[in-house]
Amino acid sequence: MQTKEELLKEIEKLIAYGRDEPAINPDLLAYLSIKDLINTKAKLMERVGTLSEEDKAWLEQFKKYE
Repeated sequence: MQTKEELLKEIEKLIAYGRDEPAINPDLLAYLSIKDLINTKAKLMERVGTLSEEDKAWLEQFKKYE
């Protein structure tokens, strides 16, 4: 299972695509549960269907294969 910090970093990458500055305040970890972060990441991943092929390829790095 991922930690809150790991999930926040992945969500940050999804939101801040192409930018270097943070898009999420790390202080939010105190208020969000692991479940909240997992759900947020999942919703962002669902949007892949509306992205360009280049964006889809970039997002593939976040998928976990078992």
